[in-house]
Amino acid sequence: MTLMLKNSVGTQPIPRTVGRNYQSVIVMVLISLFLLGGIGSRLAYLQLFQGKRNQELAENNRIRLIPKPPVRGNIFDRKGRILASSRLSHSVFLWPIALKQEEWPETLKRLSEILNIPEAEIQKRLERAGYNSTSLLRIARGISPAQITALAEYSGELKGVEVDIEAVRDYPNGDLAAHVLGYTGELNDQELERLRPQGYRLGDIVGKMGVEESFEKTLRGEWGGQQVEVDGAGQVIQILGQKVAKAGQNVKLTIDIDVQKAAESALGSRRGAIVVLNPRNGAVLAMVSRPAFDPNIFSTRISQATWKRLQGRGTPFVNRGLQGFPPASTFKVVTATAGMESGKYPPGTVLQTYAYLRVGGVAFGEWNRAGFGAMGYIRAMAWSSNTFHGQIGRGVGSKTLISWSRKYGFGQKTGIELSEESAGLVADNAWKQERFNWGWTVGDTINMSIGQGFTQATPLQVATMFSVPANGGYRVRPHLLEGDEKSKNWRTSLNLKPKTIETLKRGLRAVVSRGTGKVLYVSHLPPIAGKSGTAEAPPGKPHAWFGAFAPYEQPEIVVVAFAEHSGGGGSSVAAPMVGKVMEAYFN
Repeated sequence: MTLMLKNSVGTQPIPRTVGRNYQSVIVMVLISLFLLGGIGSRLAYLQLFQGKRNQELAENNRIRLIPKPPVRGNIFDRKGRILASSRLSHSVFLWPIALKQEEWPETLKRLSEILNIPEAEIQKRLERAGYNSTSLLRIARGISPAQITALAEYSGELKGVEVDIEAVRDYPNGDLAAHVLGYTGELNDQELERLRPQGYRLGDIVGKMGVEESFEKTLRGEWGGQQVEVDGAGQVIQILGQKVAKAGQNVKLTIDIDVQKAAESALGSRRGAIVVLNPRNGAVLAMVSRPAFDPNIFSTRISQATWKRLQGRGTPFVNRGLQGFPPASTFKVVTATAGMESGKYPPGTVLQTYAYLRVGGVAFGEWNRAGFGAMGYIRAMAWSSNTFHGQIGRGVGSKTLISWSRKYGFGQKTGIELSEESAGLVADNAWKQERFNWGWTVGDTINMSIGQGFTQATPLQVATMFSVPANGGYRVRPHLLEGDEKSKNWRTSLNLKPKTIETLKRGLRAVVSRGTGKVLYVSHLPPIAGKSGTAEAPPGKPHAWFGAFAPYEQPEIVVVAFAEHSGGGGSSVAAPMVGKVMEAYFN
């Protein structure tokens, strides 16, 4: 039924609305029930199935772990003077959980521009730590004041980025004793994998070389940290827990800064090494290697350009004091010992010397190309006769000569606390057969008797050799850790006959008093005994050696100087270096 109304216009029907309003209500109720059902289902899912995870996420956004690295122990010289310590510096950290993963790119882009670190590098570190990590992640150390200012200016765009103060390694003497001390740096991927079971973590600073590496466990200390509650702005509300970081222990070395400085000055810019020992107990007073580097550069992030520049300076990270080279005529100390101790050539032996020794069609020449006539051990040592010592080596045979080489410590590591040490080389028949498929010859023995051929010795091993006649027949173990310096703990007797020791000492003294080392025969120094060496080193120029000890009667110090491819002889190049170190020590 339609209701008709009459108005001024005419009669019009009025539409029906009661039923339609009821239908609209039903539709709205159904929609509301559907929405409420969906929300309820979602809430039930989040509460029942993901409630624990969501609670953890909320907690992680409220709770922050702030790790506190320990202050690394100091390194001192034997007199308590600082060789390595720590200083405060500004570092940049990321708080990974502060942003969602998709929010980080813009922050990293700005951070890369300020710190001059590739964005991909920062991204990689963030991914390794994990976007849900609650621990601060260091991405830069030792930033400049300008970078600190820039980070503050752009702080609004750098949510999740913090600048904090932490201790970094400091070497106040620059490159002094760099190869002994080494340097520190962040763990790389391989090191982290190896050291993680020992409690190391991403971003840890560790010793990379030298004493820093060898005494890592002592110097490192123990991590501490804080668990804090923060508000939405990242401000600390309260400290929930705290573990105080334990500083690393100090290490005191046998190195003497004054002697070290003198040795570095003596070597100058030459490529080579100088080693200074106490012959009575093996304490290393100085060890220099050139070229060198400043370990301070590794206390902050090092760029690829800086790394390439360092490498271009001629392997500056190689400690030449611990690398093997032909020992040349310094090795004649071993040859003379083998002759006298074998009984075949007692101390009173006199041999005719020649312009050369011919063996199997090969001529082994005397360095003066004429010979020195008849001579005994003392004069043969003073003038470094090749043909005299070649006859001794040939006469005792390779087995005896090799045996005494090893008794003196050649062909094996000395035991010093540095991982970079080489064992050098004392070759024998088995070694030669394996590498050349050719047996040992008499010519190899003659070559070995004058420190040439296959023999390789480190400057530290040569210094250990000179300690034997200096201290009365004991092979010492070189060491860097100051502590129990009693001689008996650091040396082993070679059981040399007294007459052998006396003859060796007299021969080495004759080198300086009237032989090839007269440059050290000076009045302002106590009596010195020593031996020169000039090693053939093709295709380059010869190496120069000189090893010495003083005072002659009661030796306190052994100095070995080595100049790589110097082009000069041991007497003219290396002996003056030894003299400068002696002057600094005694005067």
